[in-house]
Amino acid sequence: MAILDSKGRLFGKFNILDAGAIFVILLVVLGIFFFPSGTGSLAQINTKPVPIEVDLVVRGLNVRDIQQLAKYGLKEGGKTKVIIRQQPYGGDITIKSVQELPRTLTIPQPDGSVKELPDPRKNNFSTDMLLTLQGQAQLAETGPVLGTNKVKIGMTFELEGYNYNFNASVIDVRI
Repeated sequence: MAILDSKGRLFGKFNILDAGAIFVILLVVLGIFFFPSGTGSLAQINTKPVPIEVDLVVRGLNVRDIQQLAKYGLKEGGKTKVIIRQQPYGGDITIKSVQELPRTLTIPQPDGSVKELPDPRKNNFSTDMLLTLQGQAQLAETGPVLGTNKVKIGMTFELEGYNYNFNASVIDVRI
């Protein structure tokens, strides 16, 4: 009996293409379960959590009444949800402080100097804020990791609560 017959079957029973496909599938299954990759995600850092403070600046938040945000949790001691790079942090994070920044305009003076003066417009619904968030982070070689994301100056956090959802930029990270 020949190894391959005229129809391309092994020993007259198995099609050679089917046998090749089954062999490739077996190799893939063995590779996945018996030889897993040595690289892991940031979530697998096995270090003790350290306290972290993150300062965020919010520029031009359009809101009619800033007190409505405080009423529903955006206040000192309140909690908020944080989404970093479209990945939820995995719980609420504590708001250490909320500071409303004054709205100012840069006004040139007749002598050529420039002064920063309070914005006189009354119908301005744009608010700037400085927020400080406080939580627990893992410390990796490349910096602190909040949830599964590295925290770096310049990145954007999305803050979400009962009646708000807005973005803020990281301006300081303290461990």
